[in-house]
Amino acid sequence: MTGDIVIRGGTVIDGTGSPGIRADVAIRDGRIAAVDGEITAGGARVVDAGNQVVAPGFIDIKTHSDWTLPLMPLAESKIRQGVTTEVIGHCGYSCAPALPGRVEMLSQYLSPSAPWLEFTETSFAGYVEGYPSTSVNVVMLVGHNTLRLMTMGMEDRPPEPAELSQMIGLLEEALDAGAAGLSSGLFTAPGSYAGTEEMVALGRVLRARGARYFTHLRDESDSVFDSVEEAIEFAQQTGVHVQIVHIKLSGMDNWGGAERLLDRLERARREGAAIDCDQYPYTAASNPLRNLFPSWLQEGGIDAMLSRLGNPDMRARLREETARAGLNNFGRIPSWDAVRISISPDQPQFAGMTVAGIAAARGVDPLDAALDYIVADRGQTRVLVTSISEDDVRTLIRSPSVMVGSDGNSVAPYGITGQGKPHPRFYGTFPRILGRYVREEGLLPIETAIHKMTGASAAALGLADRGVLCPGAAADVAVFDPEAIGEVATYQEPHCPAVGVNHVFVNGLDVLDRGEHTGAMPGRMLNGNALHG
Repeated sequence: MTGDIVIRGGTVIDGTGSPGIRADVAIRDGRIAAVDGEITAGGARVVDAGNQVVAPGFIDIKTHSDWTLPLMPLAESKIRQGVTTEVIGHCGYSCAPALPGRVEMLSQYLSPSAPWLEFTETSFAGYVEGYPSTSVNVVMLVGHNTLRLMTMGMEDRPPEPAELSQMIGLLEEALDAGAAGLSSGLFTAPGSYAGTEEMVALGRVLRARGARYFTHLRDESDSVFDSVEEAIEFAQQTGVHVQIVHIKLSGMDNWGGAERLLDRLERARREGAAIDCDQYPYTAASNPLRNLFPSWLQEGGIDAMLSRLGNPDMRARLREETARAGLNNFGRIPSWDAVRISISPDQPQFAGMTVAGIAAARGVDPLDAALDYIVADRGQTRVLVTSISEDDVRTLIRSPSVMVGSDGNSVAPYGITGQGKPHPRFYGTFPRILGRYVREEGLLPIETAIHKMTGASAAALGLADRGVLCPGAAADVAVFDPEAIGEVATYQEPHCPAVGVNHVFVNGLDVLDRGEHTGAMPGRMLNGNALHG
């Protein structure tokens, strides 16, 4: 049999969880034409995959690359990991809709995350239509925080009937335009102001359209199990598939609970709830610095927040609540040495420094240093917070039911996204699993790891023709050296591409050829309408 491309002589690990087999893979017209022991090349281009693994392209089920792909559409940090599909618009944050009179509000709200993006008035349909060509496939979500911001601003109250109706209308418009589902960020304002009735009302819309729900839990620290119950109850009440994103147990008081967490989710599945989860393989999280404090701080928007931070009584209240309950969503950390400046558009000189280090240099208390920093840059700075147990990370990695998502952006070591010191997961998530945890530590079999990155994620998303290597599937393929694949990026030097991935095909076109990006941008918008009918 002939094909446009024949990948010859590799170990095919097909994404189903089955062990690898020696086989050739033929690609024709953007699809897998055959997977067989020996395929006649004919006039097809032959790619030598000897001593390499041939796998489905990795699906990064949890990313924020909507903040960077319009700036860096080659998606270099992800392509070099073997990623061929990204799910964007997570944690309640989406860049659309941006309604008349509220564009600046959305721009300010997303400034710690998308400081270099320009926001313009747009519907979700307009946003989809104007999205640039990219090297990766894209699955879009619409964010609940964004819908609430467009409807109610930063007000801490239940929506009026007309406001809920407006949010429902905006959600329906986004789903009609191709969004695959709704994301929520219940951990921070304004998503944290939403109650069960509001979320279930939106869930009914998802159910009617066959769409999905992706949630950043209301709390990942001291109330993490209550928050998991909230997600399970949503799945039970609405019948909607729920994806708990970057699942973790944050804060020292919660370490050691990963097995209990997995057991609860498995019991929920046995009871009929459609619920899945994913993780990133690191002990540090990332968030805007302002989100480390109680959500009441941000009520009313940026100017209201800055006014509160100028009030000694409000600072005293923050000090008391932080001392008692730890950091919002992160819990109790060892010290402010665990909080590191990542990206700070107005104060880039501090990237890589810890809050404790900045406080010591200024001769002030670390809490005051953090609050002063928020004032100085109007809340735009992102930080890394080391708040997760490595033992819990490893427990989750071992589980076949926990998928892999970077929670990172597509970036490059050069240009506007090469600034600051982002989380190394932007460059290293998938090779870290395959290099450190599979090859070096033997924590799980390689076929299980690949299934968690491919077939499992495709099933959770409803992508019927991706995530596996079989005839008729879309030809998203990664070819890598299992003895060389690995992460190079570190917290201090994060802008270092992964190594060991030699070829990446997206929809049958080579985007990475012998380790070099070809400049091709064959990625497709995997329209939610195709997923949820």
